[in-house]
Amino acid sequence: MSEETVIRVKDVWKIFGARARDAMRAVKDEGLGKPEVLERFGCVVGVQGASFEVPRGEIFCIMGLSGSGKSTLVRHVNRLIEPTAGTIEILGRDVSAISENELRRIRAQQIGMVFQHIALMPHRSVHDNVAYPLEIRKVSKSKRWAISDHALGLVDLTGYEDRLPTELSGGMQQRVGIARALASDPEILLMDEPFSALDPLIRLQLQDQFKSLVAQLKKTTLFITHDLDEAIRIGHRIAIMKDGVIVQIGTPEDIVMNPADDYVREFVQGISKLKLVKAHSIMEPLDSHKGSLDGAPRADEGADLDQLIDLSVDTDQPVVITEGGTDVGVVTKPRLLRGIQGGKDD
Repeated sequence: MSEETVIRVKDVWKIFGARARDAMRAVKDEGLGKPEVLERFGCVVGVQGASFEVPRGEIFCIMGLSGSGKSTLVRHVNRLIEPTAGTIEILGRDVSAISENELRRIRAQQIGMVFQHIALMPHRSVHDNVAYPLEIRKVSKSKRWAISDHALGLVDLTGYEDRLPTELSGGMQQRVGIARALASDPEILLMDEPFSALDPLIRLQLQDQFKSLVAQLKKTTLFITHDLDEAIRIGHRIAIMKDGVIVQIGTPEDIVMNPADDYVREFVQGISKLKLVKAHSIMEPLDSHKGSLDGAPRADEGADLDQLIDLSVDTDQPVVITEGGTDVGVVTKPRLLRGIQGGKDD
């Protein structure tokens, strides 16, 4: 990976129970599933052999249903949970190998975490809630308030500094939680289902705002969700988990167009492809079209299906796809229809 790797997770296992190591050995040697591990060893398999890398500035979504292991996995990054086996590195440092004092420093300065239930202190103002992590670090009041002001401005809450959390809507409270996580200017944001309790419209607005904010601040983010639509909307890449196993990692377009198995295929069936699938994914070689391309419409390789449909409506010609001004392929109407279907064999 050419970009700097901020988070590296290598073959991480988490099995809960007194006989965790015996259970893990049996899983590896005998291929036991979660029910068999529970029956034989009284242990619960949380994560099985998870590996991935996240470069600086990427939003990496971990998506799965309840019990898939996604929240268990993310809590290894700041060592709220110790792995049964495997390593987690932050900026090249093995989190399991550092001292408790250094771990506290990393949690306070390099990692910000936002949960679904953000636990704002009801008796403290918005200002004080955002500044509280800095207060613990004994930052001077004038400095922490200046930082709090800046963080609240980033999430569009300027003017609400003196309000109590109970005076804010659910979406605004969640933005206070994000501001609090940003106040320490962390390298990494861990977001565990932060928007799942919100109304759909507010949720969409916060998703867009959050993605824009992360791009602006270049924060490396692990974003946990049970909602594939949310993962596709926010993530640069997505890891899909089932029963503690990462079954597929890819861009939203990769996962929708090339689901790894029936489990992933079921998830992507209801996803609209129109804004997601790009021309480069469905185009055929230029020489595959035998007829003349005179007068054929042209589109960049990054054009989405919606744009390609608009270009195809009034012509029988394929759409010629260009890269850097050079013709590189064609999208015929049959290929366009296959692209709309997505995830099906030609």
